[in-house]
Amino acid sequence: MSANREKDDQVQQEKEQPRRRQARGERRIAQLLEAAATVFTTTGYTAASTNAIAREAGVSPGTLYQFFPNKEAIAIELGDRLMHEMRETYGEALAPVGPATPLDEAVGSAVDRFIAFNCEHPVFFALMHGPDIPGRIAEEHDALHATLLSRIEDLLSSFLPDAVPADLTRTAHMCLGMYKVGLELVLGHEGAERDAYVQELKNALIRYLDPLVGDRPGRPDPARTAT
Repeated sequence: MSANREKDDQVQQEKEQPRRRQARGERRIAQLLEAAATVFTTTGYTAASTNAIAREAGVSPGTLYQFFPNKEAIAIELGDRLMHEMRETYGEALAPVGPATPLDEAVGSAVDRFIAFNCEHPVFFALMHGPDIPGRIAEEHDALHATLLSRIEDLLSSFLPDAVPADLTRTAHMCLGMYKVGLELVLGHEGAERDAYVQELKNALIRYLDPLVGDRPGRPDPARTAT
């Protein structure tokens, strides 16, 4: 029986070894992606190098090349993960609202969720808006952008039920454009000044949308958004 037990233990160990190697590999990949996020945010994608990423991760370039052939592959993997998380974020932030939901509440909630994501992952802005991002990231970002616009239109239709599709599309483009400009200002500041820019962004969006919404139930008091 002892021989059988030893054989069973050996078989179990052989099964567990690949899993342990896989777990170590996944931890190493996560470590490299975290380092890449720091480097891309600090220097931009174009100026970044695999040596700088390896140095930030505390590993040798040879270790990095075991997992990624070049910085483009690193950026693509990082971008894929970020865009997946971004889709989850806008799925929550741009969910349809009830007819009595105040405009300022809907705008404020959406802005807060998007700002929180971008502040937690500043590399997302650096990667998606860099001048030399890999083509695959650009394509996926374009697809994300189109889906995001569609979700914004769906949210706006809750406030503008009688608007024609062309008007909704135009308004969605304006809202997203205003948000992107405001986001750059938000990310360029910290602390109380960042909070102030977040509020200014909300105010700008509400003041743009308020005249379009008109006398809808839950319309905000203009005095509330002026403070």
